[in-house]
Amino acid sequence: MQNGYFRLVNDFSGYGIALYQPKDFGEEIRADEVWKYLDGLKINYDKKRLEAQISFGEGGIVHLGSGECPVCPETYFLEVSEDGMMATVRFIPPSEGGARLEMNDFLREIRNKKIVYGLQEKSLEEHFLSEGVYCTNILVAKGKKSVQGQDARIEYSFNTVSHKRPAHKEDGRVDYFNLTTINQCRKGEVLARIIPEQQGEAGCDVYGKAIKPREVKRETLKFGKNIELSADGLSITSMVDGHVTLADKKVVVSSVYQVKGVNVSTGNINYDGSVEIAGNVDENFEVKAGGNVVVNGLVEGATIIAGGNIIIAKGMNGMGKGYLRAKGDIIVKFLENSRIVTGGFVETEAILHCTVSAGSDVRVGGRKGIILGGRVQAANSIRVKSIGGSMSTATTLEVGVEPLLIAQLEHVRTAIEERTKTVNAAQVIYNNFLEKQKKGFQYNDGQLRYMRSVGSLIQEKNTELERLNARRTALEEMMEAREEAEIVVEEQVHPNTTMIIGNVSRLLQQSYRYCKFVKEDGEVKMVPM
Repeated sequence: MQNGYFRLVNDFSGYGIALYQPKDFGEEIRADEVWKYLDGLKINYDKKRLEAQISFGEGGIVHLGSGECPVCPETYFLEVSEDGMMATVRFIPPSEGGARLEMNDFLREIRNKKIVYGLQEKSLEEHFLSEGVYCTNILVAKGKKSVQGQDARIEYSFNTVSHKRPAHKEDGRVDYFNLTTINQCRKGEVLARIIPEQQGEAGCDVYGKAIKPREVKRETLKFGKNIELSADGLSITSMVDGHVTLADKKVVVSSVYQVKGVNVSTGNINYDGSVEIAGNVDENFEVKAGGNVVVNGLVEGATIIAGGNIIIAKGMNGMGKGYLRAKGDIIVKFLENSRIVTGGFVETEAILHCTVSAGSDVRVGGRKGIILGGRVQAANSIRVKSIGGSMSTATTLEVGVEPLLIAQLEHVRTAIEERTKTVNAAQVIYNNFLEKQKKGFQYNDGQLRYMRSVGSLIQEKNTELERLNARRTALEEMMEAREEAEIVVEEQVHPNTTMIIGNVSRLLQQSYRYCKFVKEDGEVKMVPM
């Protein structure tokens, strides 16, 4: 490919400009380039005529003047891009009789024009080592673009988006009880780390002027208490088990999870630390915590399980399905239609139709201080103002034995009953086998194997019964009432109340006031306070 070009030459009556057409789809002659060249030499010309000849596109010589052709050396037009990143040259051939430009001279002129960086000598050699490449853009110099750096960024190892989306059940229905609401963290867990910034690389234009990349942004980790910064300052780890949140770009870890209320907006709560609930816990929702649970509102038909204490400011209306279980203590305004299990004490102002099991004591005081209906157990003592009511509602109070022992004993007794039934049924089958065998009945191999398996089963279950009976005896001995076991009535207990102390009980047929019940001489006795 060769672009069209032009040259001053002698003609029949003086001199003119020869127009050479492009080859192999090269670029046409640029008319403005011709004007620029002739104007630079101060040569007069008929612009319209010359333009028409160029446009006609068939080449030829356009007469310019009489006399000898001006002797003009090879020249060039240099162009530098606005950003200074590229310089190109278009060489114009010498006139007839004119001299060609030497490469060294050209490079010296270029350097004098302050173009010093990125000179492309190889591309220039194509022109200078040949007959010439004219009216064609040739790269003279090329700058180096700057390489932009990368800003530092922070990668968080927890979900920083607070939008809570419900899970879906197998049938496709939305499960509003189980939402992803808590980012739990463990002690020593990395919460966030900085990916350091990467500095950019400076560039240079063809004039040798440095082109600086933009300044990269650094990052610092913002965090609150319970968080430790690494020695290199690039990561933070939790110092406690708890939950982590991001507030105003600050990482916060707390061992107490605070929530306004437990409802469809939060779903069930399952948290390793403590939970503080400012409002209510709605029906059918669950709160499970490894620490304490504090509810400043009301709990209705819900489940709360705590590894520590449970405190409910406005009471618990279980609606027949409410359940509280704590390894520590339970303090609640009132309890109604609920099941309560605690390893410590229970303190409340009223217990209405509940099943309560406390590992130490039950205290029912305040303005009402009543236990009405249900069953209340405590390992040590129960202190209450009023028990039962004027309608003689059946109410049971039990002290002196740890509720856990009672549950264990019931489990053992059930296991003994089941295994005894199994042994009795197997023994009947085995005895029938023996009786037929004595009468001369011949059993085949399969029947004999079955007979041996029945015998092995009887032996296995009898061994288990021996162990279970021993465990039952031990538990019954442990269930002897503690010396401090007592039920204290600060005001009145009504008839149809059952008092159980240890392994003895008493159904009250009349009312008693200002008294306490203790175990004496193998009986439950009422004594004055």
